[in-house]
Amino acid sequence: MSAENILGRIEISPNAIASLAGQSVLESYGVVGMANKNLRDGLAKVLPGGNYRQGIDVKLVNHEIFIDLYVVIQHGTRISEVAHGIMNRVKFTVEKALGIPVAEVNVHVQGLRVDEHA
Repeated sequence: MSAENILGRIEISPNAIASLAGQSVLESYGVVGMANKNLRDGLAKVLPGGNYRQGIDVKLVNHEIFIDLYVVIQHGTRISEVAHGIMNRVKFTVEKALGIPVAEVNVHVQGLRVDEHA
């Protein structure tokens, strides 16, 4: 995604957008972490800190942003409420930071983490 004016050109990479989105997801209530978009053996594993972008897919189409997020959510939370919270937070954060409309934020719940101490 790029913008141009008399001073020059601004380019925003999908990786930069993914970083913004990922940080927003990890700060959301009920989220344990990001998961890889490709499940192995039907199990969702939480990606370690620096690799969370593997759980985010960003597409730029006609100056609009489409974001797919693959997450693991804490067991015992209301999945739909957590997912809606993620959608709203990511959309707000990305639009505020970039000034570009986010057309879609899709949340794919890849798994639930059960607290071992419960």
